[in-house]
This record gives sequence, C-alpha cells and structure tokens, in this order.
Amino acid sequence: MILCITHSQDFYNIDIFFEYLASKNIPYFRLNSDRLNHLQKINIYENSFELTDEYGNTFHSEEIKGVWHRKAWRINAPEELDQEYEKIFLNEYGSLRYNLMTSLEHIPWINPYENEKKADGNKLFQLKVAERNNLTIPKTIFSNDEEKITTFFHQYCQGKAIAKLHGVTAKTMSGENMISTTIIEEESLENLSDIAYCPMIFQPYIEKEYELRIVYIDGDFFTGKINNSENADWRVAHEGYFWSAYELPESVKANLTSMMNEMGLYMGAIDMIKGRDGEYYFLEVNPQGEWGMLQKELGFPIAERIADNLINRINFHE
Repeated sequence: MILCITHSQDFYNIDIFFEYLASKNIPYFRLNSDRLNHLQKINIYENSFELTDEYGNTFHSEEIKGVWHRKAWRINAPEELDQEYEKIFLNEYGSLRYNLMTSLEHIPWINPYENEKKADGNKLFQLKVAERNNLTIPKTIFSNDEEKITTFFHQYCQGKAIAKLHGVTAKTMSGENMISTTIIEEESLENLSDIAYCPMIFQPYIEKEYELRIVYIDGDFFTGKINNSENADWRVAHEGYFWSAYELPESVKANLTSMMNEMGLYMGAIDMIKGRDGEYYFLEVNPQGEWGMLQKELGFPIAERIADNLINRINFHE
C-alpha cells in the first residue's frame, strides 16, 4: 500500500495519481494532513501505528510500503474549542503528526521527510547548494536592517529590486500559499522603515526573457515556459500568458540533478528565469510545488512518473 499525505481540498493531481495506482492494482490510502486531528483515531506505539480516518477507513503502518508527501497543510482546530486551548491542541496534534511521519522513515518516500523539511524551510540553504552545484543565483539578502538593505540595493540592484517574504502569509482556495513578489525602486526605499517587524528577502530584479517551472523527478525533467517577461511573478500574471514545453540545456539539467541529489530530494518544482543576458538563474525549489497546470496544459505525465518512481524504489527496497 502507498500512503499519500495531502490535504482535504486537493484534487486533480492527486486524482490522476490514484487512478494510475488503481490501473496497476496497487492499493493506496489518502491521509489529509489538515484533518489529522480529533476527527481521526490515531494510536502510535513504539514500532507501529494504527489510524482510522474521518470516513471510518482504517490502516496499520505495517501495510505501508511507500509514502508520497504530496502537500501538507496546517492542522484544523475545531471551531467549538476554547481559544485558550487552541495552541495546546495544535501543538499536540502537530507533535503526533510528526511522530507518525517519522515512524515511517525506514521505507521509500517522495520526499524523505527530514530532507524536505530542511530544504523547504530554508531558501538561503537552497541558494547555497545551488551555487555549489554551478547554478547561477541572484545576489540575495534576507534582512530586517533598513540600512543594510539600502546599501545592498545601491550596490547590486541598479535601481530595481524584488522583495518577497520567506514564509507564508495566506492560503488560497487552490491550496497554494501565495505571496506576490514586490518590486522595489529608488522611491520605494523610504517605505522600509517597518522592515524590523517583517524581515524579507531582497534580490536584484532580473530582466528576463521568460520564466520556467521545472518539475524534477529523480533525474527526469518536465519543463514549462511561461511567456512572462514583464511581471515579477508568473503566478500573478494577467490573461494572455500561456505555457509551452521547453527543453533545458544538458548542462543546466546536470547541475540541477547534482543540486537535488545533495539536498536528498527525489522531486521538486523548480523556478528559474532565463535572463536577457542569456543566463539561467535558479530562484528556488519547492518540494511540494504545483505542477498540475503542466500536466493539464502540456500533457506531461508527471503524476504517473511520480508513482513509477515510488513503485520502483519500493520493489528495490523489498
């Protein structure tokens, strides 16, 4: 059985994945991370656990042969819970979820939980590893210091920078944790006075030909190009933008593969920019990033390849 850890609003990507497993007669279990709470019965022992979900479906950890950590959401607290107990509720269920996940670390995962947690939560770590593997990265500062940010702007940004939050501000209905990238120009610097209350990542604005969303699956690449050369972030692009299939240079593929291997990740959604200077700039990798638009619009068999990779590693593991 393959365990898929996702969330209650997930669809399309997950449906294709399950349909493919069903076509191969491989059993699976869907565990909604946001509903891993009072709605489920969970018993964790020294070497195993048993879980009954909100629909009455039960499985035992010994049945699980592999895990796809598709996407994790914040655990939901019950509306009727007194606010003073909510923090305790979330802390304890968060601890229970962590214990449950790590009890399965001896079997194949996409991606190994601790590796993913380290990479996903540290953009500067990603940039460091990318540069070490011969990828071009933008100059970067993560700071709450108005003076140092201003110095960085004048030294590296040639009058135009981007600023973005490292973490999460809001969750959209589609499941994406979204924050649009902000463009900073000379006249914007006077608005940095409150940066001490909200540190941000700053980078020079890259004049680009287009943006790339690259889905990496253990050495295989599914790359989509969006014809966005104007907006700072394709996720807030207007109508008229579209995806097309793209073939990365072999040297970039080799460097990305080397980077992902060093991070210990089997898959991830990688964002890059093709600059007008001809360079390919690595921005970030999101181990749980979105790729449904590439499967839907370009016909890439991404869900199927994720399943194949996990099945092959399960067979090798056994």
